[in-house]
Amino acid sequence: MRTLNLKNTLTAMALLLTFTAFLQACKKDKSNRNSASNAKEFTALFGPQVQRIQINASTTNTFTLQGGTKVTIPAGAFKKDGNTVTGTVMISAREFLKRSSVIFGGTNTNHISGAPLMSDGFIYLSASVNGNQVDKALSSNISIAIPAKRSGVTQIWEGIEQVGNANQMAWQAPVRNPNGGGGIKLETGEVQGFYNFDMGNLGWINCDVFYAYTNPKTTTRVGLVNNPGSFATFMGLTGETFVFFCAKGSNVVAQLYNTDGPNAVKSYDNMMPIGVQGKYVSFSIKDGKYYYAELETTITADQQVTLTLTETNEATIQQVINSLDNY
Repeated sequence: MRTLNLKNTLTAMALLLTFTAFLQACKKDKSNRNSASNAKEFTALFGPQVQRIQINASTTNTFTLQGGTKVTIPAGAFKKDGNTVTGTVMISAREFLKRSSVIFGGTNTNHISGAPLMSDGFIYLSASVNGNQVDKALSSNISIAIPAKRSGVTQIWEGIEQVGNANQMAWQAPVRNPNGGGGIKLETGEVQGFYNFDMGNLGWINCDVFYAYTNPKTTTRVGLVNNPGSFATFMGLTGETFVFFCAKGSNVVAQLYNTDGPNAVKSYDNMMPIGVQGKYVSFSIKDGKYYYAELETTITADQQVTLTLTETNEATIQQVINSLDNY
């Protein structure tokens, strides 16, 4: 009887250990599982999240976003189909104040000419009434103060989401709206820790300066090995693979999205500053799998580099992108 009880006890212990190991394996597998299955889901999950603020459009409103951006909207600034909006308005805002937030969001610091810009931070603002977007053009300018991480002068730009025939992003001088607001490429210096300026349009609003503008320029090309997908468009709305150049010591996130063959992209012609040190970074998300490659280098004339994408996981991608804030 004792032998039988001992045998039963050992069997029960073995089953318990096996079950415990199974639970631990499942837990480990769950913790290592990727959350996003494609580039679009990745930017939605890990890019700057939408902040919503409800205001009364009939009065002047001042509010501060989570990253420290201050916004003042005067009474009667909004119109819907040309008519002044009153009453409750929902503001939607996103802040892109660090290099990591620019990359996570699938955005960039490309000037419309293709020249790389050094970002002092940008935001996206929209407003809606009962779920319907108000007019982009404002009746009167809104005042914005973006936290400044350096002293000196910056310039104000607005973003466009359609570059040429491609759904890509770039920055241009603010366009004057039909109400007379905006349209001036403002230059503003840092005052008490902020860049302070006015804008006459909703949408993408940016503080940037041209990066290393006096350096001789060249065209750079990046070829990808083991690219699992097609090149990604703005915010990963289509495609899977991003390619960026991040300058060392400056908040430059130049996206290379002009195709140069089936698995290669190039910068805009004669726009990359020779002599600048930085990293070419590429990552891709397709069918729930993650791939990454990087190369630290100094830009040379007619530079051509090759990046080999290797499979990794979501946590690693997050870590390397976050590390670029201090690069």
